[in-house]
Amino acid sequence: MWNGSLEALLVILAVLVAATPIAVVYLLISNANLKKRLTALETRLHDGKGATLIQATAPHDLAPTASHVPPDPENSVEPKTDTVTTAQVQTEPTPEAPSQAVVFNADNVQALVTWLTKNWFYVASALSLALAGIFLVIYSVEQGLLPPAVRITAAFVFGGALVAAGEYIRRRHGDDESSSTAYLPSTFSGAGIVTLFASVLAARLLYNFIGPEVALIGMAIVGALALILGWFYGPFLAAVGVIGAMIAPFVIGGASDTPSFLLLYFFIISAVGLSIDTLRRWAWVSVISLVAGFGAGTMLMLAAGWPVPLYFTMYCAVLAVIAIAIPVRKWMPDHTGTLLSLTVFSRETDIAWPEFPVRLAGGSVLTSSGLILFAALETTHVDLFWTAVAMLSLLTLAVLIWARKAPSLVDLAILPAGALVAIVASNAQLWQLSQDLGSDFQAPQMSLMASIVVAIGLLLSIAGAWRSLQNGPAQMFVALGAATLAPALAIAMEVFWHPADKLGTYAWALHAMIIGAVMVGMAERFAHADGPEHRERMSFAILSALACIAFAMIIMFSSSALTTAIALTIVAAAWLDRKFNLPLMSLYMLAGVVFVGYRLVIDPGKDWAIEAPLADMLLSHGGAVVAFAVSYVLVKAAQRQNAMILLESAVFSSLGILVSILLYRAIVSLSGVNDVDSHWAFGIGATIWIVLGMAQLHRVQIGGAFAMVRLGLGSLFVLLGGFLVLLAITVSNPLFDSYANLILGPKIFNTLIPAYLLPALALGAGTWHLRMISKPQKMAFLGAALALAGLWLVLTIRHFWRGATGMEWPGMDQPELYSYTVALLVIGAGVFYQSLARPNATLRKAGLVFIGLAVAKVFFLDISGLGGLIRIFSLLFLGLSLAGLAWLNRWAAARTETAPLAKDE
Repeated sequence: MWNGSLEALLVILAVLVAATPIAVVYLLISNANLKKRLTALETRLHDGKGATLIQATAPHDLAPTASHVPPDPENSVEPKTDTVTTAQVQTEPTPEAPSQAVVFNADNVQALVTWLTKNWFYVASALSLALAGIFLVIYSVEQGLLPPAVRITAAFVFGGALVAAGEYIRRRHGDDESSSTAYLPSTFSGAGIVTLFASVLAARLLYNFIGPEVALIGMAIVGALALILGWFYGPFLAAVGVIGAMIAPFVIGGASDTPSFLLLYFFIISAVGLSIDTLRRWAWVSVISLVAGFGAGTMLMLAAGWPVPLYFTMYCAVLAVIAIAIPVRKWMPDHTGTLLSLTVFSRETDIAWPEFPVRLAGGSVLTSSGLILFAALETTHVDLFWTAVAMLSLLTLAVLIWARKAPSLVDLAILPAGALVAIVASNAQLWQLSQDLGSDFQAPQMSLMASIVVAIGLLLSIAGAWRSLQNGPAQMFVALGAATLAPALAIAMEVFWHPADKLGTYAWALHAMIIGAVMVGMAERFAHADGPEHRERMSFAILSALACIAFAMIIMFSSSALTTAIALTIVAAAWLDRKFNLPLMSLYMLAGVVFVGYRLVIDPGKDWAIEAPLADMLLSHGGAVVAFAVSYVLVKAAQRQNAMILLESAVFSSLGILVSILLYRAIVSLSGVNDVDSHWAFGIGATIWIVLGMAQLHRVQIGGAFAMVRLGLGSLFVLLGGFLVLLAITVSNPLFDSYANLILGPKIFNTLIPAYLLPALALGAGTWHLRMISKPQKMAFLGAALALAGLWLVLTIRHFWRGATGMEWPGMDQPELYSYTVALLVIGAGVFYQSLARPNATLRKAGLVFIGLAVAKVFFLDISGLGGLIRIFSLLFLGLSLAGLAWLNRWAAARTETAPLAKDE
């Protein structure tokens, strides 16, 4: 019974003593606020503006009356409109002059370095005295000179003597720069504080003389003493106390069964340093306290084994919280001013840096998130994983909800949220280990692991949406984060965990649909709050909902159905844009076009399309073409210029891919030959890459950050297509080996079309609509397309007269030779006719070039094979034709020059 009562008494005493620093902080803050209000009142009285205030606030029994104080005509003050009232004093914050100590800038750093250079002996003295106290304990124990209680008492007496000596010097001679004993009080008292902390640690961790409750009480008492002394002394004492107390456990050394207890010790030291600095505003003391706190905790985690990392994650989160709350002396943070991210990432140079408490909070949240991620990265301990997830989630909620009155901190929520996604992505082995029979994880718990993470993501997204609805300087940023976090966690698990393998396809897809449903509700709330004039936040949520729907489709559908389903979501995005005026839907359309293009070309890609059933291939590739075309019509009606360019190129590229695949399948089906090294296989492959390249080049005119990326991809794709065309012209050309590169199909309609004419049409059609290249470049592309089409015509004519097995060069019959002449004349006449119909001087000149080539061929090649009347009549017909053509050219030239719409393209 006596033992139970003693334990209860110790627990109560521990709670009371642990609350002592908090009570002291509260009293000191209250005292500081009271002094601030009193100073403001004195200032107003001194300025002659407080007479009315005194009358308004004085009690009736103390207020001056006419009988007590006769009016003085010379000092009477007429009432004014700007009379100060009690309500104004209570509600209007008193302006404070900006303190250089609050701002941790280069000048202060330089001043600190200068001070250390001049006064380094004080630092050495304090360090020596503190080490003397620490080694006094160690030596007395090692030598066994005194009983345990006396040894520890001696250390405490030595530390207390140092504190007393410092306080005596301060009271007798002072501690400021003007006194001869400057910094000596801080030196002695700081060393004494370190000695007292080290004594408690040695008694508990090194020699196990006292229990954890008594150790906690001792540290709380020493911390309260350091806090009180820090109020009266300068920053030197605070620095010595914080740094020395942090180093003390590593100087003592030794081993302990409960090293995690040191994290509580480090926390108390950091809180004491922050508490001192929040009253005195030295700024760098807070930085030292946090740097030392995070550093000491990290060193302990690296040196000690399990379960220190588990408690270390809690320690980091709590340090971040006190770094937010203590500097502003508020239970509910109210940081205002510039956002830290705005000053770091903005390109504007005139943005003011945020105040020191904002920077301190940002650094602590960043450090805390990074260290928690480091501690739990790829862990095999499920407890550590869940603790890290919980701490990062609570830290995110703290920034969003607890710090809702601190608008300048809202952007910090991305730090723990990003670390949360990274931890989930890096710990897939926990999900996999749950499958092993030898694992120490319980199957029911682990089967809910993915569901719990999704629920946490939804909670954080909802909290972000709520914070965004409160409005503020970063409401768009928070709305974007709210719409992104839950889907990001689900996608991370899909990529690294593959939850569908254990939960089942439909169960896991249901998670994605639930996230999408929450996003729809979020969009409704944003739409209700913003109205029809502002749709940005609503657009974020709708984009997320569409992405979740697409994600569910990826999980459930087959290859063919998935491509079509994603394409249909692009149609839905275009329809929503037209219906509700949501310009940000173009972002989803961009992502959807890229994803569908990837599936059409890479995964499952061309190989799948060739081998898959025709119905599946048409559903995938044909569905993409139809969806892109419908989306183009919708965005054209909505007048979205960039989306129009995007979808126009998507229609062009997907249609080219579809035609190429259909031709390939038709050739294989009709001939039974599937030769990937044939001229027609190279031509079809070249067509696919050319249309993709032209699509990317067409999108360059959209501009923006991806313009150079699109230009690079477009050039690369066109070069790949050109390389395949080169293979079709050289190594796979039927002219060089007609048996190895056999032309398949009847005359005219055969494999020469996909080999040469199809890539020529793709290159020509794509180039004709390009607006981002110069005219010489455009003419070069068109010239290459015409040359490729000319090669197709030559090979087709040769195949017409000689057949598939007679294609080898050289060798040419008269009918084939005349056919080339007729073809040149027909082409020239057709181009010339177009020059008259448009009218267009360039086409007229091109037509004359073709006709000139035909004439040259007749005179230098064809005429040598003619004889008799055939030669005569041929030359007569050619002469009359050229005379008529000369007259027609002069007439066309005159008509072109006078036509108001004439243009030389």
